[in-house]
Amino acid sequence: MMTDEFTLGDRKVRRLGYGAMQLAGPGAFGPPHDPDSARAVLREAVACGVNHIDTSDFYGPHIVNRLIREALYPYPADLVIVTKVGARRGDRGAWLPAVSRDELIAAVHDNLRNLGLDALEVVNFRAMFSAHGPAEGSIEAPLAVLAELQQQGLIRHIGLSNVTPAQIAEGRRICAIACVQNHYNLAHRSDDALIDDLARDGVAYVAFFPLGGFSPLQSATLTEVAQRLGATPMQIALAWLLRRSPNLLAIPGTSSLAHLRENLAASELDLPDDLEILLR
Repeated sequence: MMTDEFTLGDRKVRRLGYGAMQLAGPGAFGPPHDPDSARAVLREAVACGVNHIDTSDFYGPHIVNRLIREALYPYPADLVIVTKVGARRGDRGAWLPAVSRDELIAAVHDNLRNLGLDALEVVNFRAMFSAHGPAEGSIEAPLAVLAELQQQGLIRHIGLSNVTPAQIAEGRRICAIACVQNHYNLAHRSDDALIDDLARDGVAYVAFFPLGGFSPLQSATLTEVAQRLGATPMQIALAWLLRRSPNLLAIPGTSSLAHLRENLAASELDLPDDLEILLR
């Protein structure tokens, strides 16, 4: 059982969570090939101690949230389901901004309905100013809409995803920011300073694509360290993330039971200092 925890909103979660995006079809679009297997992965994750699941109603769209409800409802008392809004899917799966007032309100209600919840624990606003990562642009208007929904009791906590430090500062002028979810892993470390800043403030940093996402991490050094510890390269990559900072949460995703168990076993790995240096 994993015991290393950090606060997300006002809830304690284990730092190794589960990202549900891969439960949909290819590119997180359309239904999975085997819905029963997808539900089994969700049940196994919770059975293994995961209490932080990351999702969105634009995965599918709608499909992944419905799978989560079918597999896990009624939800365990300690389970924190985090979703995100700010995007929609085109007819062929394109990722498109959806930041108007009406679109954001509809997205929150879609998440509530498909997850079977009266209130969403954490809703991340996903900035969509660029297809290539965070890019500057004001998030004041969409975040104000989410803050209204929070006041109505439909959202408990608000986070940000795919954002810059300037956008985080702008967001904090509007509402409390419970977490920041950005792309971060061994090979993609542009947020190093941001992670440290958020750690000082006690704010969770959630690393998406912790294993590289659609392009899995590969390096000779990673392989060497894995061989020395009798682990897989992906387990080493996750163990490094958990060692990186106490406020860093990882949400590796998979549609495979075997890969799920392999990922979760990374929480038991302890990287010796000499091997940690190799990965810097």
